[in-house]
Amino acid sequence: MVKGILVNRKADEAHKAQLKMEHADLVAEMQTVENLPTHERLQLARLRRTQQLKVARQKEKEWLKLQRAKGNATSALSGSHTTHHFRSNSGSASRHISFESSVVLLEAASRNDMHEVAELLERGITPDAANEDGLTALHQCCIDNNVEMLRLLLEYGANVDAQDSDKWTPLHAAATCGHLELVRILIDHGANLLAVNTDGNMPYDLCDDENTLDYIEAEMSKRGVTQELIDETRSSTERQMLKDLMEVARTGGDLEEPDYQGATPLHIAAANGYVRVVEFLLEMHVNVDAVDKDMWSPVHAAACWGHLEVLEMLAQCGADLNAKNKDDETPSDICEDPEIRERIEQLKTEQESKRLAEAQRRRVRRSQSNNTRAQSVRRTSLRDKTLTTKKDAVEEARLRLQAQEVFIAPDGTTLADTNGHGSNNTTNHHSTLALLDGVNDTTATTTHASTHDYNWLTKAPTNNNNNANNNNNNNN
Repeated sequence: MVKGILVNRKADEAHKAQLKMEHADLVAEMQTVENLPTHERLQLARLRRTQQLKVARQKEKEWLKLQRAKGNATSALSGSHTTHHFRSNSGSASRHISFESSVVLLEAASRNDMHEVAELLERGITPDAANEDGLTALHQCCIDNNVEMLRLLLEYGANVDAQDSDKWTPLHAAATCGHLELVRILIDHGANLLAVNTDGNMPYDLCDDENTLDYIEAEMSKRGVTQELIDETRSSTERQMLKDLMEVARTGGDLEEPDYQGATPLHIAAANGYVRVVEFLLEMHVNVDAVDKDMWSPVHAAACWGHLEVLEMLAQCGADLNAKNKDDETPSDICEDPEIRERIEQLKTEQESKRLAEAQRRRVRRSQSNNTRAQSVRRTSLRDKTLTTKKDAVEEARLRLQAQEVFIAPDGTTLADTNGHGSNNTTNHHSTLALLDGVNDTTATTTHASTHDYNWLTKAPTNNNNNANNNNNNNN
């Protein structure tokens, strides 16, 4: 919040004397407002609302003074609210306005109204009252360089290290503005010189005023602050977050559990530039395109706060760099740094090239897979053809044996015809067996009858001459 106020400080100063803007002025600036990034428009809207409250408060005070002069006005403080009751001349209640006391305190501090602030503090209103962005009265007076207000708030126990939503302390604000006297008072009251905001900056990181910076660095040296301690402190929040997330992962917890605004741990790490945390979450395969209630993705957060390394890590993991939030804005639209915007466009090109290359690789793999299946089908077909040829050869041999009236036994041996053609049948039998046995050979040779044959029935060797004599005896 302090950062937003400082960004719009010039606009605030330009309108300080003008509490109410005319309609024509609002219309005239519309074109400029339309070209502002979303967060600047929001900050400007808050500024306008603050101005409206100032106008309302001023009118109320003027009206109250008038009524007091007439003796018809009363004021009362009730509980945690400041309530004003106004009555008309007839005595009937005509107006009843109630404000939270914290709002009244902040509004009075923003107007540098010492009297009203002192009155509210005396009545017990806490000096650490903050608005929805965490801004306290102490932050406000450090921005406005109001030394008296600062002393008053500290006297009533204001927290010297109060943090707004961006973790800016009053010392951050005073150092950024170069308000040396305020810096001295804050440090004397124990302000943390090593306080780190969400951008990872300490007060001395943000100080451009030479005298103020010299004073801060001298105080740091006096307290024994070393560069090692600075680095360790700067990364302490990131280390703690990483430790907590590792414990969540170990116990099986949800690494994508959103907070009340819908932001996941990856959103938070990306917004703060916690590189090691982002790396861990990406290794755990969390959703890189998760969105919060405003439809912001982690790349929106990284682009908005200018964390280029985080942006590149998210892009490498496939994060959508064209994602749009609820205001129809892409990461490039909300990025203020022109160099980072240029890099985002380069990352988009790299993502597209990677996508096309991956698509090409998938097409090549599909083509190779189809060729492999086709070759497998062809090899199978050749095997089938070979087996078919072998079957045909065996069947042909069987038919030949049957034509010669040769009986084929179950074990593959044959019994020749007993009609007197033993020798010729034996020769044909051997030729056929050779064909049967050699169907898998390159060539099959026909063999003549050997000196000894094996009879299928007796399995005993027989002599061809004896067979011939036996045939002659039978003929006789």
